[in-house]
Amino acid sequence: MLVRVMHRVGLRSAHFHALSLGSVVLCLGLWIRAKTVDQTMRGNAERRALFTGLWPPTLWLIGDSLRELE
Repeated sequence: MLVRVMHRVGLRSAHFHALSLGSVVLCLGLWIRAKTVDQTMRGNAERRALFTGLWPPTLWLIGDSLRELE
């Protein structure tokens, strides 16, 4: 039901696949940046990178669901 609403709004599978790949790049960027901060802030920065790293599979599967409607 939610996928059909997203399809009607104009979102396509390519959008979510691109977001998925972009979140991988964002995760890597945050992880590399976490290595440059001081030790007291490093834990939060690494957790932020790991949290962002959880997004790609979800976004990719939403894109696959939209592809079935296209």
